[in-house]
Amino acid sequence: MTSKKFDSYSYLLDRAARRVKQYAQQRFSAGSFNITVDQWLILKNLDNDRYLKQTELAELTGKDTPTLTRIVDLLCKKGLTERVIHKTDRRSFTVHLTENGKQLLNELSPKVDDIRMKAWEGLSETDYEDLKRILNKIYQNLEL
Repeated sequence: MTSKKFDSYSYLLDRAARRVKQYAQQRFSAGSFNITVDQWLILKNLDNDRYLKQTELAELTGKDTPTLTRIVDLLCKKGLTERVIHKTDRRSFTVHLTENGKQLLNELSPKVDDIRMKAWEGLSETDYEDLKRILNKIYQNLEL
């Protein structure tokens, strides 16, 4: 593959990712979700009674530590998450959903699913599987 072609694909990938996030944030705002897409991502990763260190949560969500800390601070102020002293390391904290966070997650999940499905309109199951395979390969190629 030529460098020029690669630049074009990279641009398209970046452009599509930005559009997906912009569209989702517009829908979140229009739907009065009272959280951002980034905050939703944190809540979703804490689902199923997960207690995660902030470093683990940062890795899962692709956020740097200062950004993640700000998001978690906001979610704590909203009463959707809380920090708990780690069970084996009293110097660190884990983050988990509060009952209000679980309730909001359950309430918004069908709406967020509808938002996500908009991006897949007109695409087949094969298109989805191909894209998933390609994106996973790109991700694996760039593992640190």
